[in-house]
Amino acid sequence: MSDIFSRTQLIFGEEAMEILANSRVAVFGVGGVGGYTVEALARSGVGAIDLIDDDKVCVTNINRQIIALGSTVGMYKVDAAEKRIHDINPECTVTCHKMFYMPETADKLDFLQYDYVVDAIDTVTGKIEIIMQAKAAGVPVISSMGAGNKVDPTAFEVADIYKTSVCPLARVMRYQLKRRGVKKLKVVYSKEQPIVPQGKAAEDGSGNTDMRTGAARRSTPGSNAFVPSVAGLIIGGEVIKDLIRLKKQ
Repeated sequence: MSDIFSRTQLIFGEEAMEILANSRVAVFGVGGVGGYTVEALARSGVGAIDLIDDDKVCVTNINRQIIALGSTVGMYKVDAAEKRIHDINPECTVTCHKMFYMPETADKLDFLQYDYVVDAIDTVTGKIEIIMQAKAAGVPVISSMGAGNKVDPTAFEVADIYKTSVCPLARVMRYQLKRRGVKKLKVVYSKEQPIVPQGKAAEDGSGNTDMRTGAARRSTPGSNAFVPSVAGLIIGGEVIKDLIRLKKQ
């Protein structure tokens, strides 16, 4: 066992650490939520991590994304995350996919490679595709619901999608997944009512149009350092506990 994980082994034991070292997790979206999930996975000894994101670090990410620093602005997020992972655990195998995951690009990834899948993107179509692909492959998946325009990090809960309330994104996902026959889905969501953003967000080069899809944005959500990070760490904790439990069964 590497010394860097000795304190973790005191909690989970040697067998669990072996399980984590031999696990491969895919994280879709390396932003405010996904970045902290990746951090938790790397610091817990997960042996292989796939990073899926086509975005680059922008100055407007610095307030909330763990990979966003003055020195990483302009880098692809997956590259910045890979460098950070290897600073934490040089033995971790990192695979970067610079892609925007949608049904049109779904054939580029084989979900059968993964032991666990994390959905931390904010596009409904992409989220549904991730979930459907994971379900088809029989791979556990956890999905992040809305974290924008919220200020209470204590309002997050882990629940089945059909037991969620308040969250507008969860409401849309419930409807779409029910139509597709999905019976259950573990999610992290907040019961906090979103606030109305004040003022105008700084331009990030994309204006009011989503540069990936070409769709008009209704508004840019506000965010902060302590809400997305909590959601990401909760997801990371759920993945670690599930991997250990499922592999021991």
